[in-house]
Amino acid sequence: MSLVLWALFGSNDSFYAGLTSLVAFGLLLPSLGYGIRRLHDINKSGWFLLFILIPFVGWIFLLVWLVKDSDPGDNRFGPNPKAA
Repeated sequence: MSLVLWALFGSNDSFYAGLTSLVAFGLLLPSLGYGIRRLHDINKSGWFLLFILIPFVGWIFLLVWLVKDSDPGDNRFGPNPKAA
């Protein structure tokens, strides 16, 4: 979202730069929560989200884990959210 705002309005104008920063900061916590929840679904610790700090290789590992299907049964983080 913030990249879209930056592409539309540029980063030279202080109002839009501030707006972009505000939107990016507002999306930070929900994004972290979603990533941690997805990692818990596959029985991985939320700390593995820090792999995003490793250029390229960390992103690939994280992408593979985030698109992986949930564990079929319960795991150490709780029951499978898809089990009905």
